[in-house]
Order: sequence, then C-alpha cells, then structure tokens
Amino acid sequence: MIPIRDATPSKNTPVVNGVLIAINVVVFLLQMAQGQAGDRFIFTYGLVPARYSLDQLAQHFTFGQQAFAWVSFMFLHGGWLHLIGNMWSLYIFGDNVEDRLGPVRYLLFYLACGVASGISHVLLNTDSLAPTIGASGAIAGVMGAYILLHPTSKILTLIPIVFIPWFVEIPAFFFLGVWFLLQFLSAAASSGSGGGIAWWAHIGGFICGMLFLKFFERLPTAGLTAHLRPWTAKKHSHRLQMAHPVAAPIDADIHATISVSPYEALVGARKLVSVSSGLQRHIYRVIIPAGTVAGQVLRLKDQGLPRADGSRGDVLLTVQIQ
Repeated sequence: MIPIRDATPSKNTPVVNGVLIAINVVVFLLQMAQGQAGDRFIFTYGLVPARYSLDQLAQHFTFGQQAFAWVSFMFLHGGWLHLIGNMWSLYIFGDNVEDRLGPVRYLLFYLACGVASGISHVLLNTDSLAPTIGASGAIAGVMGAYILLHPTSKILTLIPIVFIPWFVEIPAFFFLGVWFLLQFLSAAASSGSGGGIAWWAHIGGFICGMLFLKFFERLPTAGLTAHLRPWTAKKHSHRLQMAHPVAAPIDADIHATISVSPYEALVGARKLVSVSSGLQRHIYRVIIPAGTVAGQVLRLKDQGLPRADGSRGDVLLTVQIQ
C-alpha cells in the first residue's frame, strides 16, 4: 500500500513542513558527499546508544557532539529510498498538523517527537554500537498527532495489482492503526532494531506524538503565526480528486461532486478526477472553467454507464467551492 495523499486539505501552505523536507534533502546530499568518510560522519552525527552508556566510548566525543546528535540523527538517512519514503510521509501528514499548531509550535513539536523517539530507542538498546538515523521517529510523532486530529479522514492509497494501479480510500484511523500494529509486531519479533530499523523509535515517536499534541495545543501561539496566515493561505485544492457517486444511478448518468478553491473557481483550473463506477475507477482530466460558480455541473459526455441500446450515459460533476 502506497499512500498518495489525505482527503483533508490544509488551509495554509505548510511552510515549516516544506523547510524540514528541504533540510533533510540538503543534509542527505551533504552526507553522500562525504565519500569514504561517510561511516565516520554517520557515527558522529547519528544516535549511537553506546556513546551514552560506555565511558570508554563517550570520552571520544565532546559534550556538544553528544548533545547535537539527539537532533542531527533525525536528518540523516540510509539511502535514497529511506529518504524518499520518509519525506513522502511527512509531506502527506505534516501539513495538517502544522495547520493546527502553527509554524512555531509545529517545529518544536516535530523536534520533540524526534528526540522522544531517540530516547525510546536508546533506553531499549543501551549497548548498541549501531547508529540510528532517519526522520522516521519524528514523522511517527506527526502521524500520531494526525490520527487524533483527523481519525476519519480518508487516505488515498495506491495498491498496485500487477500493472494496474488501484486507488482506494482508507480511513486514517485504520491506515495508521495498521501501520502502528506492524511496527509493534516487528519490534516484538526482533531485538528492537532488527534489519537496521529502529522499531521502538517509531513506536515511541507515535505515542509521544499523541501525547505531545495535547501539550502543544495548550501553548500560546506565537505572533508569527498570525502574521504568516494571510500569506500562506492556499489558493489551490488537490489536483487529484476522488469523486464518489452521490446516489445509485437511476439511469446511465453518474452524479458526483468535486471541490475547488475560490481562487480556482475564479481563474479556472485543471484536475484529475477519479470516478468510481461499481468496483471500477476511471481517471479523467477535467477543466474547471474560469468563473465557475458553486453548484455548476460539469458534464463528461459518454463516460457514464452503458445503456441497453449500446450508448453510454454521462458523468455529471457538481462543483463545490471550499
């Protein structure tokens, strides 16, 4: 299962989330540029539990290096797939959490979740010499917050069946609940970092994300948030839309709704719309004309259900402006 996006749009552009993604990419490129010194770089800036439990190892590092590793480890990655997988998850779930907390509180929340995930890993692997790296623990905290904020939101998920892409919408509580269960089962079946994966860091990050959300929501918002909101308000809705028939068709026409932003309704837009018909889904390119008003119906001619005479009905998309 590959998550594509969530169905709950954020109202504002996630500035901090985007900056975090950019920093992760830049640090990874810096890490790759180390060449043969890469292992030493990871051992220095990754989180190595034994550095905090073995005095003979700890003495080789300064206090600053020991402290900084609790933050730097979450910006290092083990390869392109590790980086892309983490950043994609952060892109999907982070915007909504930042929307709720605001940029300053979200940044503090993200870093706190990362540190908490590191503590979880170190406590359960005190003598390990293997460096722990990656944003997975911090992102797990973001996912923990998301499941509390939007439990019924749908996660648009790609399930590749041979060469046929199958898009399904899975409730967030189920998608993230299954993810958490898999982390727990994997941790229970391993030493906690089997296969180089810090399972307990994921679990600790997820649980702390749920707990920290309640704490950070109670913190006062910074004045920066109020200043940024007018500038970060989103002008565009999701490009890929999932259109569900509003009722069982009484003829061959399929009736569904799509959502656009006020800006898109004014100037026009192009969307990819996935329309379900029974067990099948078809994706259409739809042009939202400039000057569209709420309730306007867009007709996709001959894309509906087949009639007895061999012709086909239409797909009728009613526009909602959000």
